[in-house]
Amino acid sequence: MENALLKKILIKQGDITKLAVDAIVNAANTSLLGGGGVDGAIHRAAGPELLEQCRTIGGCPVGEARITKGYNLPAKYVIHTVGPVYHAGSEEAALLRACYTNCLSQAVKNGIKSIAFPAISCGVYGYPIEEACEIALDASIGFLGENKSIEQIVFILFSDNHREIYERRLSIF
Repeated sequence: MENALLKKILIKQGDITKLAVDAIVNAANTSLLGGGGVDGAIHRAAGPELLEQCRTIGGCPVGEARITKGYNLPAKYVIHTVGPVYHAGSEEAALLRACYTNCLSQAVKNGIKSIAFPAISCGVYGYPIEEACEIALDASIGFLGENKSIEQIVFILFSDNHREIYERRLSIF
């Protein structure tokens, strides 16, 4: 694996709403109108304008991505994606991979150089963190190999355990 690609990936623990990157990814529901977890935190931190803009989008299917302004967030943009609910099937893996690649495609299309991801689908959607981590890192590293415009991908994890899983997985590339 090309070392320059791996240097573009950071693993952190903390609050995605506080990151000063070009875009943060919202693990949203299909309505894009807010919810619990990361989704609720992003909507609260961004302010009511985010909800107003999301109402004009008309939702987002699982695996796809939509972009909005960041409003009161340090990030200029929020890229919303809807992860799959886990049912131990290959369709869910393909949909989760699509979440990452579609978010990164939105970033390239909008001139975004730095992007931060939460652990998509690993909360109430029940995706096992080890499997989700492997998909997230594989998709992101593969994307970086083909698209040089992204300068930094941050995986911002909520817990010590999730951060350690991502660090271990990244170290084997």
